[in-house]
Amino acid sequence: MNDISKVPVKTEKSATPTSTPWHPFEAFRQEVDRLFEDFGRSFPPFGFGRRFELSPFWSASADLSPAVDVVDKGTTWQITAELPGLDEKNVEVAVADNILTIKGEKKEEKEEKKKGYCRSERSFGTFQRSFELPESVDQDKITASFRKGLLTLTLPKNPEAHRLEKKIEVKAD
Repeated sequence: MNDISKVPVKTEKSATPTSTPWHPFEAFRQEVDRLFEDFGRSFPPFGFGRRFELSPFWSASADLSPAVDVVDKGTTWQITAELPGLDEKNVEVAVADNILTIKGEKKEEKEEKKKGYCRSERSFGTFQRSFELPESVDQDKITASFRKGLLTLTLPKNPEAHRLEKKIEVKAD
């Protein structure tokens, strides 16, 4: 039985304005962003840029931000996101302005009725993770699949990326 589902990857133009209006907390936000950038300078050790970090603490709670693994497979990058309790129709993957974004929404309702009582519980939330893509990624060939709560993105590298790589001989003095 094949229970792998395809998730469409959208390529979009960014609607971000070129200049942002002044906001009273903008300087504070920029300083906090800078601190997080400084903290993560040595991590991750691969070509993904500053957007690899977790979403800022003011935009998503930590428990809604999915765990993500990024692996260099040689000719491709592979991103695997853990999305338990979701299915492919609640997940969106998009690429715009060299930024790969994974969005999702979880809705859960439980109702239990027994003699003498009725219990109803609801939980819901959204998440978003964004990654600045290295120039080596061929954005038109990105694929996404979803199976048993795992979203797997395959990001093929441009053939030029392999030619640009050069080994440097290390000599002993």
